[in-house]
Amino acid sequence: MVQFFVKKSLGQNFLNNPHIPKLMAEAGGVVHGDVVVEIGPGTGVLTRELLARGAKVIALEADIRAVEILNELFHDEIMAQQLVISHTDVRRFDISALGLRPSAYKVVANIPYYLSGMLFRIFLEHPIYPSQLVFLVQKEVAERIARDKKESLLSLSIKVFGDPVYIKTVKKGNFTPAPKVDSAIIAVNSISHIRLENIPPDFFFRILHEGFKSKRKQLLGNLCEIYTRERLAEIFDSLLLPLNIRGEDVTLTQWLILCKKLYNTSQTSTYH
Repeated sequence: MVQFFVKKSLGQNFLNNPHIPKLMAEAGGVVHGDVVVEIGPGTGVLTRELLARGAKVIALEADIRAVEILNELFHDEIMAQQLVISHTDVRRFDISALGLRPSAYKVVANIPYYLSGMLFRIFLEHPIYPSQLVFLVQKEVAERIARDKKESLLSLSIKVFGDPVYIKTVKKGNFTPAPKVDSAIIAVNSISHIRLENIPPDFFFRILHEGFKSKRKQLLGNLCEIYTRERLAEIFDSLLLPLNIRGEDVTLTQWLILCKKLYNTSQTSTYH
């Protein structure tokens, strides 16, 4: 593996085991002809696997040193236009600039822990969303999204767009430098915006945030800050939700129906 001084500010932990990229590519079902966006390719360990499978890779890299290394390592693939490298910070990058269509590309990346939530949002909420997304994230985050029996703001924010699957735990020794905690491969499959067809996304996420605003409060208590208790009790009753239920115990389907009814309430001006 090519090495250079790691920048902690960029959350750099490079893969040193080529088997992990194979698992990530398999999780994304990467095959010849796929267009794959990779975030933070670093020294190119995952990039090499994606290219070997015949994918066209669009790599977004913030570290100019890594860009220079990638340009040297993959000169032939760049000349053949199989690899496109963009020196950019994904947080300020416009996905629309890639000229892609919704559900016509995949995202596979080993991402910095501190950007996990933001990167899920950037790609899942964007009108030009991928068909599949595979991230290597902190193990605890992957478990919260795909394995916990209780829902969370994070898990629901991802499940409304696709089906998350916990693929495999990746021990800290598979990285250089080794992080303090283990990681995990998580895939989000069957991505679409169909679940929010009848509810404005901004409204759905506002209600979701309100529902989890205070963990000590029950869902009804949190939502009482913006709706009357009487109206909320009516809706809860119609959904067979106990009045003392907490947001973490409400399924995605119930959240969607709840938000639809609350949205209709807002439209008829019985909103606080």
